[in-house]
Amino acid sequence: MTCIPLSIRPVSAFRPRFGTLMAAVSAGLLLAASSHAPAQFSVPSAGTEVHDASALKPPAGSRVAIVEFADLECPACAAANPLLKAAVAKYNIPWVRHDFLIPSHKWSTSGAVNARWFDAKDPALGGEYRDRLFANQTDIYGLYALRHFTEEFAQSHGIELPSSLDPDGKLTDAVLADSELGRRTGIIHTPTVFVVAAGGKSAPFIEVQHIDQDLDRMIEQALADTAAAQPAAVRK
Repeated sequence: MTCIPLSIRPVSAFRPRFGTLMAAVSAGLLLAASSHAPAQFSVPSAGTEVHDASALKPPAGSRVAIVEFADLECPACAAANPLLKAAVAKYNIPWVRHDFLIPSHKWSTSGAVNARWFDAKDPALGGEYRDRLFANQTDIYGLYALRHFTEEFAQSHGIELPSSLDPDGKLTDAVLADSELGRRTGIIHTPTVFVVAAGGKSAPFIEVQHIDQDLDRMIEQALADTAAAQPAAVRK
């Protein structure tokens, strides 16, 4: 399951039910007519069509990283989050987290702004806030519940939360700029996750379409492919 912004969903997603029913009937008739034909596998999805790859690279000094575009209110992102977190800890690689807002979501913009406020205090604190938000996503039904959750999170770290976390709008601008970066990249759904690499024979980036099945394998391959690009240790 993925979350797709309404503004960029394909028109086919909004076809009337009658058209969907007729398509299903036609498909059933076609299946019956071809019941004796050899079985064929469908062509796998090509994934995200990347238009601008400038965001798909590891941070300076890193060979391999995970780059993620996510919305904090997206259930699929919440399901993927512990898998990504575990992989980052296992392989000790950076995790570059981008906001890609789903316009129909009630509180994800405010959640992303809150996360950046905690980032300014400590990036690890901002990361923990995002992780906790995903873990408690189903209990946060609106902005009031989000504020209550955020106050409790701040108190648990001995932090006093101001009445406004973004009085000048700079954090909101940063979140919106991140979403625009996603659109320029070619992102159309959340979560979209890439394993990115620098140097060696590895592809510079590859999308992980099945995070639960393929993430570890892709990271291990990227680490192996970039190992030759790592400077040799200086003997003393």
